[in-house]
Amino acid sequence: MRYAAIDIGSNAVRLLIADIIQEKDGFSFKKNTLLRVPLRLGDDAFIHQKLSPKKAENLVKTMRAFRDLMDVYNVEDYMACATSAMRDVSNGPEVVKKVSEIGVDIAIIDGTTEAEIIYNSHLEAKMDLDKVYLYIDVGGGSTELSLFANAKLVNSKSFNLGTIRILDNKDEQETWDDLKEWVTNNTKMYKQVYGIGTGGNINKLSRLASEKADKPISYAKLKALYHYLTSYSLKERITLLGLNDDRADVIIPATEIFMTIMKYGHLKQIMVPRVGLVDGVIHTLIKKNLLNQGV
Repeated sequence: MRYAAIDIGSNAVRLLIADIIQEKDGFSFKKNTLLRVPLRLGDDAFIHQKLSPKKAENLVKTMRAFRDLMDVYNVEDYMACATSAMRDVSNGPEVVKKVSEIGVDIAIIDGTTEAEIIYNSHLEAKMDLDKVYLYIDVGGGSTELSLFANAKLVNSKSFNLGTIRILDNKDEQETWDDLKEWVTNNTKMYKQVYGIGTGGNINKLSRLASEKADKPISYAKLKALYHYLTSYSLKERITLLGLNDDRADVIIPATEIFMTIMKYGHLKQIMVPRVGLVDGVIHTLIKKNLLNQGV
């Protein structure tokens, strides 16, 4: 059995094809194929509020390629989700219609739904019942925050603050202030809050810190990494540090967002399970097709 997940983000578009494995106590999956195409839809979305004909054409071409790959891999079910960039463009519905004509249905989801889908990646299994967690997902266009106590959701909010927005100078001071206020007000009543970070940038930061998946990164280590990365030019981050072109620039504002949240929430460390929206989509499909059907 094979499912596919498509994540149409502000920085990149991803396709995950996963093999579903039945186990004694449920289902899991093994990643078969993972593709990432750096379309940077956010540049058009946050500056012009509309996808240019070229960007729209590239998205359609990418979806056609994904559709063909899903056919070749005999994918039984899939789910395609578009996030912040597609939420912001005026011609989003028009582009979605073009993509549907080649056989891929896209759902433009809000920030709350995005956070819920990622949480479907069984993040609750990584939570101790007696601890409080702030789940942080930083993307190209938005940042999703969810506070959990006793493994139950207490509060959540999506902020129009992301790496591409910052690079394009489309982040607003008011949004930064709202973020800081929300984090402060929602964490101040707890003695200690633990962070859980998701997204491509925190995954890369975890690897740069030489930390294994799930091993926490301390605030001090993240701050040291930030100073290390900013000591190199963009070109040097690509040539000397080996970062991809479309990672070398966004990793700086991403680190700034994570550091700000950790500072105002007094988070001493952040756990990085290295999961993302595509992982949550696969779990969502398992729940829909197998668990809810009593398979």
